[in-house]
Amino acid sequence: MIRKPSLYLINVLVVMLILPVASVVTECIKHTSIFGWPLIGKWFVFWAIGVRLLTAGIRQVAKPSFTAREIFHISNEESFVIVKELGYANICMGAIGILSIFSSAWCLLAAFGGGLYFGLAGLQHMIKKPVSANERIALVSDVLISLLMARYLLFTYL
Repeated sequence: MIRKPSLYLINVLVVMLILPVASVVTECIKHTSIFGWPLIGKWFVFWAIGVRLLTAGIRQVAKPSFTAREIFHISNEESFVIVKELGYANICMGAIGILSIFSSAWCLLAAFGGGLYFGLAGLQHMIKKPVSANERIALVSDVLISLLMARYLLFTYL
């Protein structure tokens, strides 16, 4: 029997790979932008930090049970308040990532804050040792975006 990929995996692939790469390619072709770290960072910050964290935050606020049960394996409904607060933080960071499309200074800050956030979250996933597919997806995607943001910051601002 062939297993369908989870909606979580599809969402992560779309906002952390497909849409950023498509945006970089489109900007290079349509606007004759120079391919390089500033362009890569701009679109990965917008999609992988901005859109991913904003949509995750909205989902955590609207349906905290998914994050509590599927990512953290907590079934106690009292934990939903904490998940909602995480959602508010994700909405705020995501909004900064989305608004960074208009300012390279905001892009720097969103890349630093978002990259650090994903790095620490990835580290936490490693320490905890993922047991589900969604946890493994979170681990891999968190670490990859953190490393990409570190590289972007290193090659663009240092």
